[in-house]
Amino acid sequence: MQPNHFKKASILTLVLVIIFTCSWELHWRNKGFTPTYNDDASLWALHRKDVYKPKDKTTVFIGSSRIKFDLDIKTWTAITGEDIVQLSMVGTSPIKILTDLANDEKFKGKLVIDVTEQVFFSLFPYVNKSAIEGIDFYKKLTPSQKFGTFLNQGLESKMVSLEEGKFGLNALFTDLRVPNRPTVFSFPPFPKEFGLTMASRQDYMMDEFMKDTALVNWQTGIWAGFGMTDTTHKGIEGTPLQGIMDEVKTAVDKIKARGGKVIFVRTPDSGPAAFASEITHPKAKYWDLLLANTKTDGIHFKDYPETSNFICPEWSHLSPSDAIVYTTALAKQLQDKNWFPKK
Repeated sequence: MQPNHFKKASILTLVLVIIFTCSWELHWRNKGFTPTYNDDASLWALHRKDVYKPKDKTTVFIGSSRIKFDLDIKTWTAITGEDIVQLSMVGTSPIKILTDLANDEKFKGKLVIDVTEQVFFSLFPYVNKSAIEGIDFYKKLTPSQKFGTFLNQGLESKMVSLEEGKFGLNALFTDLRVPNRPTVFSFPPFPKEFGLTMASRQDYMMDEFMKDTALVNWQTGIWAGFGMTDTTHKGIEGTPLQGIMDEVKTAVDKIKARGGKVIFVRTPDSGPAAFASEITHPKAKYWDLLLANTKTDGIHFKDYPETSNFICPEWSHLSPSDAIVYTTALAKQLQDKNWFPKK
């Protein structure tokens, strides 16, 4: 083949790639999606380094997905003047992250721990998987990985289709919802409109999700499949429960001993998920015992009229508008507990 033919083939290939990329991007934008971020270990590690900011200007949050949806960061900053370091992880217990911060002698800041009983008081290994991966990535972060993270952030902020968790090839194959084979478990795909991640790691639901009953039912069906509505499987008790309590107390005590501050929060749920939680993890037996065991204060949404009656669209997370209302209330509740000075 002549050199000129190579040049023509290269140009044609480039043109085809550009056409395909632009078409793919426009396809998802026409469905209402805007550029968001892969909520992966690299994004988590990027925020993990921010825990050393001055504690009078920063609060660190850990937990599972509820606090990622329910905490509106812009509202928090406007009310408190503080920054937020959002280290919560979807479907993940915060205990491994708590222990990591407790063992970090440089961390002496303010820590809010969100408690979702089904994952917090769990012995299932999967609830720790993402936390272990994130911590490991942060501790072994190389200069090339750091550069790659910043490069990816820049590109993801411009292009919808680069969010691999939703629009990558593996994610699209998962969307086919092929039934699991015997002894093989495949994590069910969530509606793409359910949870989008901002650079701050705050998650939010799209309007399209909340308006579409089929999408909401799809998500509630997943929660039911995960056992969130099952009232027959009670929470752990006895020695396993005490083991978790002791692990949390040891970590909390380390942070307090260095001058750090710790408080627990219980964010809202509703519908069948809330009903089941009350039966499998009654407040007195888990939440109250956690506070007593760790000698730490807590804010439970049910204890305050302004937060006790939220309706979660899919039973487990607040809508973006309700997240603003909840964040406003939470900031005042923390302020009343001298979490930060009153303006």
